[in-house]
This record gives sequence, structure tokens and C-alpha cells, in this order.
Amino acid sequence: MTTRKRCPLEPVPISPPATASAMLTRCIVRRSFSSHRLSKNVTFYMSEHVASTTRDHTCEDQTPLTIMLPWLGARPQAVAKYCELYLRTGFDVLVVESEVQEFLWPRWSLQHGKKLLELLHSDRFVSRPLLVHAFSIGGYTFSQLLVLVSEDPQKYETLTKRIKGQIYDSLVAGSVELMASGVAKIVFPRWETTVKQMSLLYFNTFKRQTTDYYNRSIQVFWNSPVTAPALFFYCDNDPLSDPCALEEVIDFWRGRGITLTAKKWESSKHAGHLKAHPQEYVDSLETFLHSLTLVPLKAKM
Repeated sequence: MTTRKRCPLEPVPISPPATASAMLTRCIVRRSFSSHRLSKNVTFYMSEHVASTTRDHTCEDQTPLTIMLPWLGARPQAVAKYCELYLRTGFDVLVVESEVQEFLWPRWSLQHGKKLLELLHSDRFVSRPLLVHAFSIGGYTFSQLLVLVSEDPQKYETLTKRIKGQIYDSLVAGSVELMASGVAKIVFPRWETTVKQMSLLYFNTFKRQTTDYYNRSIQVFWNSPVTAPALFFYCDNDPLSDPCALEEVIDFWRGRGITLTAKKWESSKHAGHLKAHPQEYVDSLETFLHSLTLVPLKAKM
């Protein structure tokens, strides 16, 4: 008897170990959504009902796909709430997790971005209209993907046109010092000051391998090859995001002709606006999605 070889992009059953992605899967699966682990840090979520009745895995699938890039240290239960918002309204969701080492050594995040680009060009996703939803440092992960796109814009022209909308929630904006502070606060909160100082020393020592990469990705983000309508969520009291720096990006993008909506609160929580202001957040997100050239939404959020 011969053994069938598994296609590289064929769904891989999620195993029981309590990894972050496995816990996120359990949070969503119990609500009638299926999951497919595509790689260590990438998990694909879709409605079980849709999957079993109308969906095949060919390139004809036109279901809109949300590329969700969570914040570092995101709790699975928190990410699941955002996934559900999209799954209920007819989107599939591709959760792309980031790791702190990818931030500390940008070449690794570029490798991560290259694999994501290859995945988005695979048969399963090549015809999908795309929506990007990046939280906090997830925006950095997406900017690394943009760096690759900007190096060969002709090759990725079809991909950039498939991106119909982009959402940035609590985007880490400002200096390298602010980014170092953000990593320390999120990953090592008990030793925040020490870790921040060590990080800055590390960035200074390995400037060519770190800071130069960050500056390049920031420049590419400002002049992003993706010009789809954008929605920014932010607040005045976010210790990891300078609202003035963020508003400079917003104004610059508007000057480039990008349709842009900004939802700002005086007081909220970093990557926690949905919890702090649930109705305003959902209303803003829903209004934005309805304004895009996507398939009609199946249900209200």
C-alpha cells in the first residue's frame, strides 16, 4: 500500500500541546470555526459550515482573507475575539505571529516575510482579496514584508492590488528608543529599565544589522507600495506609540492620496481598544469594512 504525500500547504492537524497557537485554536474551534496550522507561526481559520458546504482549496476561492498580525505576547483569548469579528462577517483569517528574536535580528523577520509572500501566492490564497490588520509591533512585521515588495514592485504588483484595506491598531511609532522600551515592557515587564538599556546598547553595537534595518523599514512604510484605504486606531496615553509621530504618518499618507480614517481616544490601552471601547471600536471597524470593495459582508459584527 502506498502512502499519499502531503501537499506543503495541506492543513496540518493541530496537536494538543499548549502553544499559543494551539490555545488560540481551542478558543475559536469551540465556536464552530476550523483551524489549519500552515507553519510554526501561521494558522488559517475559516468557518466550518462554509468549509464543508461551498469551499474547495482551488484558486477560484474569492473569500476575503484577513492577514492578522498580533502584538507580542498577545493572549490567545484576546486574539480570538478579533478573529471572531471577521469570521462572523464572512472573512477567513490568517494569523501570522511574530517572535521577539525577529525584531532583535531583522534578517530573520525578512525571512519570515518572504515565506508569507510565498504563501499568499500559493494556490489556496492567490486569488483572495486581502485585508491587513496589524497590532502594535505586528506593523513592523508587515513593514518587513513591504521592504521585500519594494525591492521588486513589478513582481508583487498583483499582490499589492489584492490588498483592499489596511488597519493599524496601536502601531509602535517613534524612535528606536521607544521600540526598545516597547519590547522591554511587553516581554520583560519586571526588568523593563534594565532590558531597555541593554537593548539600546545592543542596537548601538549592531547598528548595521538592526537600526539601519529599522530605519529602512520605516522609510518603506511611509512610502508604502500599498495604497489601499487605511484605518488607524490609537490613543493619547499609549506609552509604546507616540501619537504625534503617528499623526505625521497619517498626514503624509493623506497627502499621497490614500483614503484614511483615524479613530483616536484620549485614554485607552495599548492593543486593547476593543476591550476599553468595544462599541466604538466595532462601529469604526464595521463602517470601514463596508466602505471597501470587498464581497458583501454576511453579518454585522
